[in-house]
Amino acid sequence: MQKKWKFRPSKDKAYVFVANHFSYLDVPAGVNIVYNYFAFVGKSSVTKIPWFGYMFDQLHIAVNRSDKNSRVTTMKRGIRVLKEGRSVFIMPEGGIASEQIPKMHQPFKDGPFVMAIENQVPIVPISLVNLYKINPVSLIRWSIPKVIINEAIDTRNLTLKDKENLKKQVYDVIQGDLDEFYGLEKTEYNMET
Repeated sequence: MQKKWKFRPSKDKAYVFVANHFSYLDVPAGVNIVYNYFAFVGKSSVTKIPWFGYMFDQLHIAVNRSDKNSRVTTMKRGIRVLKEGRSVFIMPEGGIASEQIPKMHQPFKDGPFVMAIENQVPIVPISLVNLYKINPVSLIRWSIPKVIINEAIDTRNLTLKDKENLKKQVYDVIQGDLDEFYGLEKTEYNMET
């Protein structure tokens, strides 16, 4: 894996790591990128996989995206994990949802931004630049995964009123990396919900 470090997270600090999500390789890549002790937020169907599902459920945070109560529980668990000094890794698109890859799905889900603001911990945007080219839908092509670990965005002194601007800031960083890599024109974040 080729990693470009614009920022090296401190292993003894909690962060909310956020990344784009275009491929099934994103989750294993995420585990290989972050060296902090963290909980991964992933879909609840993973918990049904024998043995692995049990381990995921014990160590990470499962969410049923179609169930509002599950989403609220996930948010509370994420906030608690951060309060305990552990980081959270989450993909704010809410699944592989983009219909125009490499343009990210928007608007972002609130979860990671509320978690970061509530705990006043930095958000670290991670750009998974070419994973969907390696793993488009159901096949895998040989290539070196490329990721960019961007500068942390400080959330100290932010309130929930700043959530939409924080989403835009994170989107601009990740989408900016993707636009640059693929030679695309700058994409604006749409704050409409």
